[in-house]
Amino acid sequence: MAATLDVLLLTITLLSHIPSSSSSPGSHGLTRHSSLSVENKDHVLVSSDGLFTAGFHQVGENAYGFAVWFSEKTTSATRTIVWMANRDTPVNGKHSRVSLHEDGNLVLMDAGGYVIWSTNTKSTSSLIKLQLHNTGNLVLDDGRGQSTLWQSFDYPTDTLLPNQLFTKSTQLVSSRSSTNYSSGFYKMFFDNDSILRLLYDGPETTTIFWPDPGLRTWEAGRFQYLYNRSASLDSDGEFKSSDGFGFKSADFGTGPRRIMKIDTDGNVRVYSLVMHESRMKWEVQWQTLSQSCKIHGTCGPNSLCTYSQDSGRKCSCLHGYKMVKSEDWSYGCEPEFQLCTQNDDCDFIELHQAEFYGYDIRFLPNHTVDACKKNCLQDNSCNGFQFGWKEDVRSYYCFMKTSLHNGYQMGFDAKMYIKLPKKLVSSYYEKTNTQSNFICPHPMLTQIIRAYKKKHDIEPLGFMLAFGCTIGLIEILCIVFFWYCSSKRPSTNEQSYFPVATGFRKFTYSELKKASRNFNEEIGRGGACIVYKGKLSDNRIAAIKKLKNTNNYDQGEAEFQAEISTIGRVNHMNLIETWGYCVEGKHRLVVYEYMENGSLAEKLSTGKLDWATRLDIAVGTAKGLAYLHEECLEWVLHCDVKPHNILLDANYNPKVADFGLSKLFDRGGFSGSNFSMIRGTRGYMAPEWVLNLPVTSKVDVYSYGVVILEMITGRNPVGKCHTSNGDDDEIEVGVIDWVRDKIQEKFNRMESWVEAIVDPSISGKYDTTTMENLVRIALQCVEEDSKARPSMSQVVNMLLHG
Repeated sequence: MAATLDVLLLTITLLSHIPSSSSSPGSHGLTRHSSLSVENKDHVLVSSDGLFTAGFHQVGENAYGFAVWFSEKTTSATRTIVWMANRDTPVNGKHSRVSLHEDGNLVLMDAGGYVIWSTNTKSTSSLIKLQLHNTGNLVLDDGRGQSTLWQSFDYPTDTLLPNQLFTKSTQLVSSRSSTNYSSGFYKMFFDNDSILRLLYDGPETTTIFWPDPGLRTWEAGRFQYLYNRSASLDSDGEFKSSDGFGFKSADFGTGPRRIMKIDTDGNVRVYSLVMHESRMKWEVQWQTLSQSCKIHGTCGPNSLCTYSQDSGRKCSCLHGYKMVKSEDWSYGCEPEFQLCTQNDDCDFIELHQAEFYGYDIRFLPNHTVDACKKNCLQDNSCNGFQFGWKEDVRSYYCFMKTSLHNGYQMGFDAKMYIKLPKKLVSSYYEKTNTQSNFICPHPMLTQIIRAYKKKHDIEPLGFMLAFGCTIGLIEILCIVFFWYCSSKRPSTNEQSYFPVATGFRKFTYSELKKASRNFNEEIGRGGACIVYKGKLSDNRIAAIKKLKNTNNYDQGEAEFQAEISTIGRVNHMNLIETWGYCVEGKHRLVVYEYMENGSLAEKLSTGKLDWATRLDIAVGTAKGLAYLHEECLEWVLHCDVKPHNILLDANYNPKVADFGLSKLFDRGGFSGSNFSMIRGTRGYMAPEWVLNLPVTSKVDVYSYGVVILEMITGRNPVGKCHTSNGDDDEIEVGVIDWVRDKIQEKFNRMESWVEAIVDPSISGKYDTTTMENLVRIALQCVEEDSKARPSMSQVVNMLLHG
């Protein structure tokens, strides 16, 4: 019933396009009133020569894209995808389908009846047909051979097939990673000056890196401002572009199948399909850049790309910096220090043969190193400078840098000076001197001085005897010390073994008691803990969580152990940061960063959160949960997602907190639920808990959906409503059913349902389309069937891309 309501309520304008009947598709074509279902593995289109297949390809957990791929698997045992319709908006693994409608429109719909993608075509021809050609081109034509209504060759994703025309209106966009098919950071396109270029469009910066931006157009062999902008790779492996650029693949000639692809690392390569040990394999025959460290954004800001014989390209943070996201170098590194503002507080470290391209704030010709250092020290926006020799003017120069991007260290004839606090400069050179010393001493002729002993000299025997006695004495002392320590070790009843996560500070109970002024200021409490505000010895304001019922070993300490184990493995801007812990006798405490704006629950109760802030909280919370589910070294379930556990910092950025009820699983070893008790809070708990069904990450998805509905409506997850008979009787109605009932009611009256469910405190201050999308996502998250719910990464994708 829930799924039916979603279809009726959220896709009113699309009802007229749903075909009244459908038939099974043929393997070579899709005709009017027929469709391909995501649940039927046989629902595919195959080219007449069998080389290509079109259908639904799994891109994640319960996530699918409508794609075209090579039918034959390669040595990697994965499909070679050459085109995808909905790379940024996957559809559900249940009830999704692609259909050719009566009006000639090819439509991809997800489980809720929501249109994810369409060709936006119209035709009255009764012979209209979707076919997959032997070229890999998916073509929708009128069936008469007179006109092509739509073709996939006009909308490439990251791959160009032989004889596929690349024009000013098309572009190749890399995938995010080898397993994430969504749009990445690199693009190949024709620029406004008619030059074929490669662009890095990252989280923070956008730069052109090919052709070499240091070359003039004619030096790169290109022609500007041409009327025609087109390029293509032919069947023999020759690529020609209208701007004068061209090449031939290493295996030029008739024979193998080829593709031209912009890879996840930003390099464009031509691959040929060749036989390798009785299996087919894609081998590189050409690439744009042989030195991949020169691709912008390779390692993110404040980092350096180098080469090693063992691992090839390697990224590392500059001294004094740390990775922003431990699993993704695209976000680069961030400083672990406070920027120095006084000249006397700063100095420079020197990097040989290193370059950081772009982001120059000044060019200073005819300058010495000392003059460049002085200039940079006097400018707080200067983070370093490039120093080298300029041959054309026969003088030294320096480029002042406001940001450190696109860094690489390999064969560049210049030096880079990085500005750091003096303490870090000292530690850098101490570390460098300790790790390696490349000063080779000059060979010296030294006179041999050798004293000869007589054959029967017994001095070596005496030395060996003394050495043996010394070793024996040391062993005896070690045995006595070990016995003494063992006799003093507390029993398991006095102090249990506690595996501490590295990176935390261990506080004493007296320290935390003093910091919290004897636990005087309470700022929150839950079923198993009380949270106090405190000021640490280093003047940081902290939230100190004190577990209750710690006399009950099975509950108190077990919960504490789970919390510490979990928080020691997570690192994300939307997860609470933990500073330390205390284990002393029966005392169990955790020290967190203090969040100035309290919990989301508190702010919702005041009704003062505007729509933009609520939307940001929804996105940030989804990102934090997606990290827990899919990006940690271990799979983490929160199990108690609710507004009380979503905290807000001074800028209202959300941070998911309280992993006390979380459960960790090894990624490869999870096969179902092994929870020994129901976890969570009434109103936010997924049906799996009550029905004793397998518990997966979808329990958090369900809870998240309830939180979103609560943010939208301002209603508690479990509330009361008056009965419809006019009496004063009240019945308990959850926010999920209330929203669905309201939408159904307004739909029956042909009225807008959005205003009927939105919290009055934000009424009229939101974007209707965005609100409808958020409601649709929330209702998908709270589906009773866990398999019909999206994953948290899919939720993030839907929130960001609508």
